[in-house]
Formats: sequence, structure tokens, C-alpha cells
Amino acid sequence: MHTRFSILSLLLISLLFSQCTPAEEKSNPLPKLGNWHVDEKTVDGKVVQDTVYHTIADFSFTNQEGETINNESVKGKVYVADFFFTTCPTICPIMKKEMIRVYEKFGDNPNFKILSHTIDPKHDTVEVLKDYAQKLGIENAKTWSFLTGEAEKIYELGQTSYFTTAQEDQNEAGGFLHSGAFLLIDQEGHIRGVYDGTKTDQVDQLMQDIPKILGE
Repeated sequence: MHTRFSILSLLLISLLFSQCTPAEEKSNPLPKLGNWHVDEKTVDGKVVQDTVYHTIADFSFTNQEGETINNESVKGKVYVADFFFTTCPTICPIMKKEMIRVYEKFGDNPNFKILSHTIDPKHDTVEVLKDYAQKLGIENAKTWSFLTGEAEKIYELGQTSYFTTAQEDQNEAGGFLHSGAFLLIDQEGHIRGVYDGTKTDQVDQLMQDIPKILGE
């Protein structure tokens, strides 16, 4: 049995849980979003069903310090992922202003990370990303990594793992098309929430949800 969720479904589900859940149920576990299926196996002569949830695919990119960041780097950590580019003339400045709020609240927690993926790696080299990070007041990559790498791998990861838009589009301002989504990922690589990173109330909800995952 398979159940599939579209990008719109992910956003709608996240909005439902973030905005329509009664206050007394806010402590309930967040859902695991994305594709899932049930595996059946026989254990001690009995058929056992195991639900397998969508996880972020293997990746390997380079951050603003020249360090390799991959799945192992965030294994057992809670992290927030987004996609941007340093010359973005539209939503990126708003997104980064909001992400700074997340960083300031959780940046000292060793079990929390932020991964910001550039969708313009040709321009956004390690040096460019380091300068960009420093201008935002991010002095090192201990918590917040700005990632660059092969463009196609970044686009594929964004679209097929994070279910978010990340691609070149010359018809868009700046030549790239991407969503403003902030994605909350748990210790096992499951998507646990999708938030509009351009809206303060959505980022407020993200900051309320992060401790729920950190406490699992």
C-alpha cells in the first residue's frame, strides 16, 4: 500500500497542523510528511507490518568554511532546510531575516542545525557564501551552513527530497525560481513540518514546533 503527497499536500497538511490544531493538542507529535509505504515481514512465524516513511536522500555539499556537509553531518540532529541564492532580489532577504530569528533562538543547541542551499552555485562559491554569512552576522558554520555544490544535485534534492521548488528560470527575477519554504527535519531525516519563511507567524510556529522534535 502506498500513499503519496504532492507539494501542495505537504503545505496544506503543515498549515492544518500549525494553524488549526486546538491549543490543548499542540503537544501532540508532529506528523511525518511525504511518501510512505508499509513493509510486511515474517518474525517468529508472524506477519509484522512496518511503516516506512519518506526520508531525505543522500547528499554531499560544501559549506561556507569549505567543509563537507552530508547526511552524517546531521544524523541524530534536528535541522531546518531552505533554498536561496545570494543575489536574490525578491524573497531571500525576508527569508534570511526570519531564519536569523530561528538561529538566535536555537543556535546554541548542539542538536540543532540550519542548512541553506544555494540554487546559484556557479556564482555562490564558498568565498561568496562566507562573505554573505558574515554580513548576516553568522561568524562560523557551527550551527548554520550555507551550502554549495553541483547545481543539478541541489535541484534534484530540493524537488524530490524536500518537495520544494528549486531551479533555474530566466523568466523569474534573478533568473531562478524557488519557494520560501522552511522545512523542519527530524533526527532520522523525516520531514516534520513545512512553513512559509516569508511570514512571521509561520516562523513563529516553526519555533514552537522545533522543541517538540528536539524532545523526541
